[in-house]
Amino acid sequence: MITIVDDKVMVTDEQGNTQSFGIGTPEAFQIISNVWLRSGWDTKYVYSFSWLGRPVIQLPEDMIRIQELIYELKPDVVIETGIAHGGSLVYYASILNAIGKGRVIGIDIEIRPHNRAAIEEHRLAPMIHLVEGSSIDADVVAQVRSLVVAGEKVLVILDSNHECDHVLAELEAYGQLVTPGSYIVACDGIMQEVVGAPRTSPDWKYNNPQQAVRIFLEQNQEFELVEPDFPFNEGMIMERVTYWPNAYLKKNTSSVEKQWEVGGIFP
Repeated sequence: MITIVDDKVMVTDEQGNTQSFGIGTPEAFQIISNVWLRSGWDTKYVYSFSWLGRPVIQLPEDMIRIQELIYELKPDVVIETGIAHGGSLVYYASILNAIGKGRVIGIDIEIRPHNRAAIEEHRLAPMIHLVEGSSIDADVVAQVRSLVVAGEKVLVILDSNHECDHVLAELEAYGQLVTPGSYIVACDGIMQEVVGAPRTSPDWKYNNPQQAVRIFLEQNQEFELVEPDFPFNEGMIMERVTYWPNAYLKKNTSSVEKQWEVGGIFP
Protein backbone atom coordinates (compact mmCIF):
# COMPACT_ATOMS: atom_id res chain seq x y z
CA MET A 1 0.00 0.00 0.00
CA ILE A 2 1.23 3.48 -0.85
CA THR A 3 -0.12 6.69 0.69
CA ILE A 4 0.99 10.31 0.71
CA VAL A 5 0.85 12.06 4.09
CA ASP A 6 2.44 15.38 5.08
CA ASP A 7 4.49 15.54 1.87
CA LYS A 8 5.88 12.08 2.50
CA VAL A 9 5.33 8.94 0.46
CA MET A 10 4.52 6.14 2.90
CA VAL A 11 5.16 2.61 1.68
CA THR A 12 3.94 -0.50 3.46
CA ASP A 13 5.49 -3.70 2.15
CA GLU A 14 4.15 -7.23 2.32
CA GLN A 15 5.75 -7.88 5.74
CA GLY A 16 3.98 -4.90 7.27
CA ASN A 17 7.08 -2.73 7.58
CA THR A 18 6.60 0.92 6.67
CA GLN A 19 9.09 3.21 4.95
CA SER A 20 8.63 6.89 4.21
CA PHE A 21 10.34 9.19 1.74
CA GLY A 22 9.99 12.92 1.22
CA ILE A 23 7.87 13.72 -1.79
CA GLY A 24 10.82 15.54 -3.38
CA THR A 25 13.27 12.63 -3.22
CA PRO A 26 14.40 10.32 -6.03
CA GLU A 27 13.06 7.37 -4.02
CA ALA A 28 9.57 8.85 -3.86
CA PHE A 29 9.72 9.73 -7.55
CA GLN A 30 10.57 6.15 -8.44
CA ILE A 31 7.73 4.73 -6.36
CA ILE A 32 5.20 7.16 -7.83
CA SER A 33 6.54 6.57 -11.35
CA ASN A 34 6.12 2.81 -11.01
CA VAL A 35 2.50 3.27 -9.94
CA TRP A 36 1.97 5.77 -12.76
CA LEU A 37 3.43 3.34 -15.32
CA ARG A 38 1.08 0.59 -14.17
CA SER A 39 -1.91 2.93 -14.20
CA GLY A 40 -0.91 4.13 -17.65
CA TRP A 41 -0.75 0.56 -18.88
CA ASP A 42 -4.22 -0.23 -17.55
CA THR A 43 -5.71 2.93 -19.06
CA LYS A 44 -3.86 2.59 -22.41
CA TYR A 45 -2.28 6.01 -21.91
CA VAL A 46 0.24 5.49 -24.72
CA TYR A 47 -2.60 5.05 -27.21
CA SER A 48 -3.25 8.79 -27.21
CA PHE A 49 -0.38 10.41 -29.10
CA SER A 50 0.59 11.24 -32.66
CA TRP A 51 3.61 12.69 -34.41
CA LEU A 52 3.24 14.87 -37.51
CA GLY A 53 -0.15 13.36 -38.21
CA ARG A 54 0.56 9.67 -37.57
CA PRO A 55 -0.40 7.74 -34.41
CA VAL A 56 2.64 6.80 -32.33
CA ILE A 57 2.03 4.22 -29.60
CA GLN A 58 4.94 5.00 -27.31
CA LEU A 59 5.59 6.58 -23.94
CA PRO A 60 6.61 10.21 -24.58
CA GLU A 61 9.70 9.95 -22.38
CA ASP A 62 10.92 6.97 -24.38
CA MET A 63 10.63 9.00 -27.56
CA ILE A 64 12.48 11.96 -26.10
CA ARG A 65 15.27 9.70 -24.82
CA ILE A 66 15.68 7.88 -28.15
CA GLN A 67 15.78 11.31 -29.82
CA GLU A 68 18.72 12.22 -27.58
CA LEU A 69 20.55 9.09 -28.69
CA ILE A 70 19.79 9.63 -32.37
CA TYR A 71 21.13 13.17 -32.17
CA GLU A 72 24.27 11.95 -30.42
CA LEU A 73 24.93 9.12 -32.89
CA LYS A 74 23.70 10.88 -36.05
CA PRO A 75 23.16 7.54 -37.80
CA ASP A 76 22.93 7.12 -41.54
CA VAL A 77 20.25 4.46 -41.10
CA VAL A 78 17.63 3.77 -38.42
CA ILE A 79 16.09 0.32 -38.77
CA GLU A 80 12.81 -0.30 -36.94
CA THR A 81 10.98 -3.62 -36.74
CA GLY A 82 7.26 -3.11 -36.20
CA ILE A 83 5.49 -0.32 -38.06
CA ALA A 84 1.83 -0.23 -36.88
CA HIS A 85 0.51 3.20 -37.95
CA GLY A 86 3.95 4.49 -38.91
CA GLY A 87 4.20 7.19 -36.26
CA SER A 88 7.57 6.05 -34.97
CA LEU A 89 8.99 5.85 -38.49
CA VAL A 90 7.86 9.41 -39.16
CA TYR A 91 9.28 10.50 -35.80
CA TYR A 92 12.72 9.06 -36.53
CA ALA A 93 12.65 10.46 -40.06
CA SER A 94 11.79 13.92 -38.73
CA ILE A 95 14.78 13.84 -36.37
CA LEU A 96 17.11 12.72 -39.15
CA ASN A 97 15.63 15.40 -41.41
CA ALA A 98 16.40 18.03 -38.76
CA ILE A 99 19.95 16.69 -38.40
CA GLY A 100 20.35 16.82 -42.16
CA LYS A 101 21.25 13.20 -42.89
CA GLY A 102 19.97 9.66 -42.75
CA ARG A 103 16.98 7.50 -43.63
CA VAL A 104 14.67 4.99 -41.96
CA ILE A 105 13.91 1.38 -42.85
CA GLY A 106 10.67 0.00 -41.39
CA ILE A 107 9.81 -3.70 -41.29
CA ASP A 108 6.45 -5.30 -40.49
CA ILE A 109 4.89 -8.69 -41.11
CA GLU A 110 1.76 -6.88 -42.34
CA ILE A 111 1.58 -3.27 -43.47
CA ARG A 112 -2.10 -2.50 -43.68
CA PRO A 113 -3.06 -0.67 -46.88
CA HIS A 114 -4.38 2.47 -45.15
CA ASN A 115 -1.21 2.74 -43.06
CA ARG A 116 1.02 2.18 -46.07
CA ALA A 117 -0.86 4.84 -48.01
CA ALA A 118 -0.59 7.35 -45.15
CA ILE A 119 3.15 6.73 -44.77
CA GLU A 120 3.85 6.86 -48.50
CA GLU A 121 1.87 10.10 -48.84
CA HIS A 122 3.64 11.78 -45.91
CA ARG A 123 6.04 14.62 -46.69
CA LEU A 124 8.85 12.61 -45.07
CA ALA A 125 8.17 9.53 -47.21
CA PRO A 126 11.35 10.02 -49.29
CA MET A 127 13.32 9.24 -46.13
CA ILE A 128 11.37 6.05 -45.33
CA HIS A 129 11.69 2.61 -46.93
CA LEU A 130 9.08 -0.03 -46.07
CA VAL A 131 9.76 -3.78 -46.03
CA GLU A 132 6.83 -6.17 -45.59
CA GLY A 133 7.42 -9.60 -44.09
CA SER A 134 8.50 -11.23 -40.85
CA SER A 135 11.47 -9.39 -39.39
CA ILE A 136 13.23 -12.72 -38.69
CA ASP A 137 12.60 -14.29 -42.11
CA ALA A 138 15.96 -14.88 -43.80
CA ASP A 139 14.84 -13.23 -47.05
CA VAL A 140 13.62 -10.15 -45.21
CA VAL A 141 16.86 -9.87 -43.24
CA ALA A 142 18.81 -10.20 -46.49
CA GLN A 143 16.67 -7.51 -48.12
CA VAL A 144 17.30 -5.13 -45.23
CA ARG A 145 21.03 -5.83 -45.38
CA SER A 146 21.03 -5.01 -49.09
CA LEU A 147 19.60 -1.57 -48.26
CA VAL A 148 22.54 -0.67 -46.04
CA VAL A 149 25.78 0.53 -47.63
CA ALA A 150 29.19 -0.45 -46.26
CA GLY A 151 30.49 2.16 -43.83
CA GLU A 152 27.10 3.57 -42.88
CA LYS A 153 26.31 4.07 -39.19
CA VAL A 154 23.31 1.95 -38.20
CA LEU A 155 20.95 2.12 -35.21
CA VAL A 156 18.35 -0.66 -34.76
CA ILE A 157 15.09 -0.46 -32.78
CA LEU A 158 13.10 -3.65 -32.14
CA ASP A 159 9.38 -3.02 -31.66
CA SER A 160 7.52 -5.86 -33.37
CA ASN A 161 6.61 -9.23 -31.82
CA HIS A 162 7.82 -8.97 -28.21
CA GLU A 163 7.92 -12.68 -27.39
CA CYS A 164 11.30 -13.76 -26.06
CA ASP A 165 12.22 -16.12 -28.91
CA HIS A 166 11.26 -13.58 -31.56
CA VAL A 167 13.19 -10.73 -29.96
CA LEU A 168 16.19 -13.01 -29.48
CA ALA A 169 16.09 -13.94 -33.17
CA GLU A 170 15.90 -10.23 -34.07
CA LEU A 171 18.84 -9.43 -31.81
CA GLU A 172 20.90 -12.13 -33.49
CA ALA A 173 19.91 -11.08 -37.02
CA TYR A 174 20.06 -7.30 -36.75
CA GLY A 175 22.83 -7.13 -34.18
CA GLN A 176 25.13 -7.94 -37.09
CA LEU A 177 24.04 -4.74 -38.81
CA VAL A 178 24.63 -2.48 -35.82
CA THR A 179 27.67 -0.27 -36.17
CA PRO A 180 30.29 -0.56 -33.40
CA GLY A 181 29.59 2.23 -30.93
CA SER A 182 25.91 2.27 -31.90
CA TYR A 183 22.96 0.45 -30.33
CA ILE A 184 20.25 -2.13 -30.82
CA VAL A 185 17.23 -1.24 -28.67
CA ALA A 186 14.76 -3.90 -27.48
CA CYS A 187 11.52 -2.07 -26.70
CA ASP A 188 8.67 -2.86 -24.30
CA GLY A 189 10.44 -4.83 -21.62
CA ILE A 190 7.74 -3.41 -19.34
CA MET A 191 5.86 -6.62 -20.17
CA GLN A 192 7.82 -8.28 -17.37
CA GLU A 193 6.68 -5.64 -14.88
CA VAL A 194 2.92 -5.62 -15.59
CA VAL A 195 2.01 -9.31 -15.43
CA GLY A 196 -1.55 -9.58 -14.10
CA ALA A 197 -2.66 -6.27 -15.61
CA PRO A 198 -5.23 -6.07 -18.42
CA ARG A 199 -4.02 -7.30 -21.83
CA THR A 200 -1.22 -9.39 -20.28
CA SER A 201 -0.45 -13.09 -20.04
CA PRO A 202 1.07 -15.07 -17.13
CA ASP A 203 3.99 -16.16 -19.32
CA TRP A 204 5.10 -12.54 -19.65
CA LYS A 205 7.12 -13.14 -16.49
CA TYR A 206 9.72 -14.82 -18.70
CA ASN A 207 8.41 -14.44 -22.25
CA ASN A 208 9.45 -10.84 -22.84
CA PRO A 209 12.18 -8.64 -24.36
CA GLN A 210 14.17 -8.35 -21.12
CA GLN A 211 14.60 -12.11 -21.03
CA ALA A 212 15.71 -12.09 -24.67
CA VAL A 213 18.29 -9.42 -23.84
CA ARG A 214 19.64 -11.49 -20.95
CA ILE A 215 20.05 -14.58 -23.14
CA PHE A 216 21.57 -12.58 -26.00
CA LEU A 217 24.16 -10.91 -23.77
CA GLU A 218 25.19 -14.26 -22.33
CA GLN A 219 25.91 -15.49 -25.83
CA ASN A 220 27.36 -12.33 -27.42
CA GLN A 221 30.45 -10.63 -26.06
CA GLU A 222 30.22 -7.90 -28.71
CA PHE A 223 27.35 -6.19 -26.87
CA GLU A 224 26.80 -4.83 -23.39
CA LEU A 225 23.85 -3.23 -21.63
CA VAL A 226 24.67 0.49 -21.57
CA GLU A 227 22.25 3.22 -20.55
CA PRO A 228 22.87 6.31 -22.72
CA ASP A 229 23.85 9.33 -20.65
CA PHE A 230 21.37 12.17 -20.22
CA PRO A 231 22.93 14.98 -22.29
CA PHE A 232 21.30 17.50 -19.94
CA ASN A 233 20.33 16.97 -16.31
CA GLU A 234 20.15 19.60 -13.57
CA GLY A 235 17.77 17.51 -11.46
CA MET A 236 18.03 14.56 -9.08
CA ILE A 237 16.54 11.87 -11.33
CA MET A 238 19.15 9.63 -12.95
CA GLU A 239 16.99 6.86 -14.44
CA ARG A 240 14.42 6.79 -17.21
CA VAL A 241 10.68 6.46 -16.58
CA THR A 242 10.15 3.95 -19.31
CA TYR A 243 8.32 1.16 -21.08
CA TRP A 244 11.78 0.05 -22.28
CA PRO A 245 13.74 -1.13 -19.21
CA ASN A 246 17.09 -2.81 -19.92
CA ALA A 247 16.66 -2.07 -23.60
CA TYR A 248 19.84 -0.36 -24.79
CA LEU A 249 22.53 -2.76 -26.05
CA LYS A 250 25.69 -1.05 -27.23
CA LYS A 251 28.03 -2.73 -29.67
CA ASN A 252 31.64 -2.65 -28.55
CA THR A 253 33.94 -0.49 -30.64
CA SER A 254 36.43 -3.39 -30.63
CA SER A 255 34.02 -5.22 -32.95
CA VAL A 256 35.21 -3.18 -35.97
CA GLU A 257 38.22 -5.29 -36.88
CA LYS A 258 36.36 -8.55 -36.32
CA GLN A 259 33.58 -7.58 -38.71
CA TRP A 260 35.80 -6.64 -41.60
CA GLU A 261 38.17 -9.58 -41.10
CA VAL A 262 35.30 -11.85 -42.18
CA GLY A 263 34.49 -9.72 -45.18
CA GLY A 264 32.09 -7.26 -43.63
CA ILE A 265 28.45 -7.61 -42.74
CA PHE A 266 27.17 -6.03 -45.92
CA PRO A 267 26.73 -7.86 -49.23
